[in-house]
Amino acid sequence: MALSPLAGKPAPKEMLIDPEQLVREYYVRKPDPAEPAQQISFGTSGHRGSPLTGSFNEAHILAIAQAICDYRRTHGISGPLYMGRDTHAVSGPAQRTALEVLAANGVETVIQGGDGVTPTPAISRVILAHNRGRTDRLADGIVITPSHNPPEDGGFKYNPTNGGPADSEVTNWIQERANALLRVGNADTRRVPFVAAIGSATTHEHDFIAPYVDDLRNVVDMEAIRAARLKLGVDPLGGAAVHYWEPINAAYKLDIAVVNPQVDPTFSFMTVDHDGKIRMDCSSPYAMARLVGLKDQYQVAFANDTDADRHGIVTPSAGLLNPNHYLAVAIRYLLRHRLGWSAAAAVGKTLVSSSLIDRVVAGLGRALWEVPVGFKWFVPGLSDGSVCFGGEESAGASFLRMDGMVWTTDKDGLIMNLLAAEITARTGKDPGEHYRDLTAEFGTPFYSRIDAPATPEQKARLGKLSADAVRASTLAGEPIVAKITRAPSNGAPIGGLKVSARSGWFAARPSGTENIYKIYAESFKDEHHLEAIVAEAQEIVRKSLEDR
Repeated sequence: MALSPLAGKPAPKEMLIDPEQLVREYYVRKPDPAEPAQQISFGTSGHRGSPLTGSFNEAHILAIAQAICDYRRTHGISGPLYMGRDTHAVSGPAQRTALEVLAANGVETVIQGGDGVTPTPAISRVILAHNRGRTDRLADGIVITPSHNPPEDGGFKYNPTNGGPADSEVTNWIQERANALLRVGNADTRRVPFVAAIGSATTHEHDFIAPYVDDLRNVVDMEAIRAARLKLGVDPLGGAAVHYWEPINAAYKLDIAVVNPQVDPTFSFMTVDHDGKIRMDCSSPYAMARLVGLKDQYQVAFANDTDADRHGIVTPSAGLLNPNHYLAVAIRYLLRHRLGWSAAAAVGKTLVSSSLIDRVVAGLGRALWEVPVGFKWFVPGLSDGSVCFGGEESAGASFLRMDGMVWTTDKDGLIMNLLAAEITARTGKDPGEHYRDLTAEFGTPFYSRIDAPATPEQKARLGKLSADAVRASTLAGEPIVAKITRAPSNGAPIGGLKVSARSGWFAARPSGTENIYKIYAESFKDEHHLEAIVAEAQEIVRKSLEDR
């Protein structure tokens, strides 16, 4: 897709949403359950949509919240439900709606005090902390967020008792039940007025910040960061982590400057992303233009998306690090410095992440756990310690505590930010410099992800392709050595295909939310070779999608 002329520039006023209109549409607009685009659909990160398109409205949240209550009852989940939200304009209204349903169903619900916001990793951590050593009254959670999506969007995701993103079996159950409720106009949904819900004996306010901040010392070497007296900077991008950084400073005596403390549901402080939209994507050089401009003022600077499950790392040596590059640096550092981790624990990556990770892991004699897109695939391994690190190319990752026990089973952008500071403090080199060392040893990867238009029918075909559908025998001048539609480590369908040659590969999969498919490609030769891979990938996919 063509680069917008606004990319990397401050968002013009005419682009900004009207939060009041958005909230009004959330309550007033009634979705059509017969229209597929207005039904409830759980992708890799819950249900997402916009009140303006009839895809994220009060009716949806009533139905999803009731479906979660039904799921809990059916599966014997009787402990507290921890609920967090981010700073998108409709996240607050959606939390109030959900609370009305949860209270009516007698679900013990815990929210941040003072109508505050809560990052995804804080919810995952508190679920695991509550459930540790328990066999009954297990906790689960909800996070209301569309992640880095534009300001007009809303999102609603469920984390079951394992603390991580719900797997397909769970989300399919909730989605089916919620759509059934939607079709009957929520006639079977229980609800009480908000005043009754917030005052209910089952509703509790809690401070999620202090326990999370205090526990950080058990997953990141905070003392090393303090002792190095690093000058650090952070831009929360107006998200849920905004109130966490000063307590972190205070608890560990660090020097982290919050360069943008502003919270504004229009996100007017953002620079425009590659496609001309406002998007709080901390891995995008366009959305991160302001922080990148400050790179020489800090030894390390970092950012998070609105629910803080993603990270963006900025260094004087490299500017904004490509997420793949930082994942490789983080993995090698952790495997060398976390002596409390089992030597048998594998490193998890999604199959669209860089093959540089494969080379780093192999170079250290460790096992690789390669799975489809979606952090849910890392949850079992992180839970039992058989996977010490799980990372995605989209800048999401988490890793084990110092002692090899689970920290979170969802992505944690804050610990990935703080790890960049730890790496700098312990080694005297920032992550960008470490990446240069990796390329000198393993070669330089050239990586790209592009989006291409696809009809719903084409997306469905791409998601069900067999390896035999790829008729080509070479990729960018090299023999194809592998054509896969299932992940190497767990055999799960990847919802598309991946084609590999000796010096490069591509993967293609349909988007879960838009009429596009995504091509990921990588070359260990040069940009020209990467361009050839992308061009041939587009042609291979086009031929594979032809009507037969």
